[in-house]
Amino acid sequence: MFYQAHGIRLAYDDEGSGIPLVFLHAFPLNRSMWTPQITALSGQFRTIAIDLRGHGESDAPLWSFSLEQYADDVAALLDHLNIPQAVLVGLSMGGYISLAFSRQYGNRLRALVLADTRAQADGPEGRTGRFHLAQTTYTQGTEAVATTMLPKLLGATSLKRKPELVEYVRRTIQHTPVSGILVDLMAMAGRPDSVAHLPAISCPTLVVIGEEDHTTPLIDAQLMASHIPNARLAVIPAAGHLSNCEQPEVFNDLLRGFVEGLR
Repeated sequence: MFYQAHGIRLAYDDEGSGIPLVFLHAFPLNRSMWTPQITALSGQFRTIAIDLRGHGESDAPLWSFSLEQYADDVAALLDHLNIPQAVLVGLSMGGYISLAFSRQYGNRLRALVLADTRAQADGPEGRTGRFHLAQTTYTQGTEAVATTMLPKLLGATSLKRKPELVEYVRRTIQHTPVSGILVDLMAMAGRPDSVAHLPAISCPTLVVIGEEDHTTPLIDAQLMASHIPNARLAVIPAAGHLSNCEQPEVFNDLLRGFVEGLR
């Protein structure tokens, strides 16, 4: 399905009924990464997964966008679906967008799940890394991006034991529009620090981290969980940065239990 937000056509899936869960994917993937969650949870909840601008079936304009504009796209989807409040589930870049959404649209959050993400802005080293990845993308294409990103996205266990998942991630990155990757990198490099905002998050919050995640390590998750009032922290063994894909049953059980507890 599609909707229009700020002149851009965006794709999404909407399945099931009940408490609405809105899933925001990682860089540089698309909404298909949430298939294990949609399959397992749509019988119990309303599950909505969006292709962020520049990804999947959504438009991929080349321009200078901010993560706040990505958050505006999410709010526009809630308006399109007449949903006053939802549970936002954001992983990695999706978590950055969830934090931006919580700053701009906090009253529309039923609850928040921040998975394998961080509240801090990029430091000089992080921004330099994004600059170099943008140059790689521009000059060498998405195959080079996939090679660079795979060891950052998947934990050692998955890289060794889950060849189908490795191939899915590689293929998905290869098919991501170059413009989408470039826009993401600039938006992430320019995002503000959210640490000072964390104590103002008043909705129930679950922080999830893969034990083998070296991209946004445990210390980043602990910082968020300690600063957000009454937040809960869950560590998933044998999972890296894409914890929802690497250990879907564990991730689904955590999410199910958290959302059931909202009733």
